[in-house]
Amino acid sequence: MAAHAQRNVAVLGATGSIGASTLDVVARHPERYRASVLAAGSSVDALLALCVLHRPDHAVVADESQFARLRDGLSDAGLATRAHAGAAALDALVSDPGCDIVVAAIVGAAGLSSTLAAARAGKRLLLANKESLVLAGELMTAAADAAGAEIIPIDSEHNAIFQCLRSRQAQGEVSRIVLTASGGPFRGWSRAALAEVTREQAVAHPKWSMGPKISVDSATLMNKGLELIEAHHLFGVERERLDVLVHPQSLVHSLVEFVDGSTLAQLGLPDMRTSLAVGLGWPDRIASGVPGLDLLRHPRLDFEAPDLDAFPCLRLAWHAMTAGGTAPAVLNAANEVAVSAFLQGRIGFLSIPALVEDALAALPATPADSLDALLEADAQARRLTERNLAGHLFP
Repeated sequence: MAAHAQRNVAVLGATGSIGASTLDVVARHPERYRASVLAAGSSVDALLALCVLHRPDHAVVADESQFARLRDGLSDAGLATRAHAGAAALDALVSDPGCDIVVAAIVGAAGLSSTLAAARAGKRLLLANKESLVLAGELMTAAADAAGAEIIPIDSEHNAIFQCLRSRQAQGEVSRIVLTASGGPFRGWSRAALAEVTREQAVAHPKWSMGPKISVDSATLMNKGLELIEAHHLFGVERERLDVLVHPQSLVHSLVEFVDGSTLAQLGLPDMRTSLAVGLGWPDRIASGVPGLDLLRHPRLDFEAPDLDAFPCLRLAWHAMTAGGTAPAVLNAANEVAVSAFLQGRIGFLSIPALVEDALAALPATPADSLDALLEADAQARRLTERNLAGHLFP
């Protein structure tokens, strides 16, 4: 195999699970990749530990009040790594010519600015921050196309579709794209049973190790709804060519059906390192550390339709995608507020879709023609949902 020039990788959300998986894959290929920028929210101690291990050029903490701790910690460790704080610093670092690949794994709308900056700078963008596409999909893909940025999705479902298509764009020969969903921890539960769900139950995903917010989104099926909106933007497919199947084994990560009747599927063990290795190495295949799939040990592949009565978040996402404009931004913002309240023990599980539905009804879609318009819709939905929480709070 021909030698490859070493590429510098910025890992945004380095202290999270996707960050850990990225650094694992990068460390397996020191001749090809180097972690040059590590960014975290406020977990300074965890970020410092990663800096000692990977020795990046730059370390960034989003919480500006933590800058001195990061700077002093790097100095005490005898590292040459430069300390930075705040969104503007991160945007500048991912736009720098010395950065080749950006792994966007900051959770929530907080990751939008740096992800958009990387797209505008023409980087290879390994996209795990789904809110960037849900909130500003049209702007993100337009910026990437204008700058020649490569967007390679890291969510296992979109990465599977990317592999089946061998590109980011669905062409005319594609008749249907089917995203698979594990069904989360409450697959098969009735709506009545879901009323009693606890925080601990909701964050205990049966297949994937994820943060609490994403775990709750998986439990409500909002995660799959957001992924539908992402797929719409990533692959240029309309509502009629998108579908969802519940697949509890989480071995088939998605399927693409073509006009000739062929269906291609990507299968593999549920481990994010596979998707990250695809994103880092594409079009080459590189070792991820994930073993191959032994179908004799996993002989069953089951599929079923999602229950939209018990899990209305998926239906609400369909509605927001069809409405377009600012509706996905409203959906995402209301969901973030509702999930946060649920994780704090302030509201019940079924209040999450109820609050999202209220926000979509109260804030009709308007054109998403600028980032300011989208951020304003996001802010309005947050304010409205915070006010509406009063009607859902536990006594």
